[in-house]
Amino acid sequence: MGRRFVEQLRDGDQIEDVYLATDKQLRANRNGNPYIQLELRDRTGGISGRLWNAGENLFRSFESGDFLLVEGKVQNFQGSLQVILTHIERAETEKIDLTDFLPRTEQDVNKLYDKLRGYLLRLTNPHLRALGECFLMDDTFVRGFTACPAGVKLHHAYVGGLLEHVTTMMDIADRLVPFYPGTDRDLVIVGVFLHDAGKIRELTYGRAFGYSDEGQLLGHIAIGVEMLTEKVARVPELTGEAFPRELLVRLKHMVLSHHGTHEFGSPKVPMTPEAMLLHGIDMIDTRMHMILREIKEDRNNSTAWTPFNHTLQRRVYKGGANGDLYAPAPDSYD
Repeated sequence: MGRRFVEQLRDGDQIEDVYLATDKQLRANRNGNPYIQLELRDRTGGISGRLWNAGENLFRSFESGDFLLVEGKVQNFQGSLQVILTHIERAETEKIDLTDFLPRTEQDVNKLYDKLRGYLLRLTNPHLRALGECFLMDDTFVRGFTACPAGVKLHHAYVGGLLEHVTTMMDIADRLVPFYPGTDRDLVIVGVFLHDAGKIRELTYGRAFGYSDEGQLLGHIAIGVEMLTEKVARVPELTGEAFPRELLVRLKHMVLSHHGTHEFGSPKVPMTPEAMLLHGIDMIDTRMHMILREIKEDRNNSTAWTPFNHTLQRRVYKGGANGDLYAPAPDSYD
């Protein structure tokens, strides 16, 4: 019998299988008794697990990123599935098929990469086109860019997710720029390409998704500006002339401001048309990906609403249960 993937789990199921352990925490209940909370993941998603009356010795017996053989029962709790665990132990990694645990984009990575190359190599600005070529000639960069997730949890959190996110944004930019005369299309396309490029060094994605030491200390925005500065120094080898200083400053500003506001970790707010458009397109793609994923991955078919999403700060309406638009909805902010 094959393994039970997370997306196949239902309320009441008994499980005994191997999952990737992430985000492990040792907590205390209201009576002060310790319990372990963690997330169990495979390539199809994640589910929260709890092991009651678990001490520190068991907690220290494994690390986030380890594979665990777990036993327990799936239950519905406040609209979301979780596993009440009865047993956990580290699994023998040599018997594990890693392809079961790293989620991957459903799209063809080769076709996505060809699309990316097409956008960059058709740029009309010779300096920006040469900059794009400098990145494309870096095999280490390309391997990272085509494998890296766009995030650990929030959006496009799968192998190839960054490439999928960027090419979708390029398609959106290509259609939106003509509505705003005076906006530099080439600059927007390159800004889209580079805005999250630092994630290939910020994130770890060989066995489980997480953050590198460099990523924790610097973050992808600072790393991205550093990568841009390094590659710009190589452009004169292709063009025979220095990269224009103002163009470089405008590109750096786009990377630095793409989160939009200081409270979302943006060192600067967008102050050029291209930077503003980049931020807007980034928000469109990340939020639409998150809201569509909420609908797709919600396995509770008894309600027309997904559980409350703390990142989006809302529930998502999936469609009227039994076609009844006026059926009672759950409380919006439990």
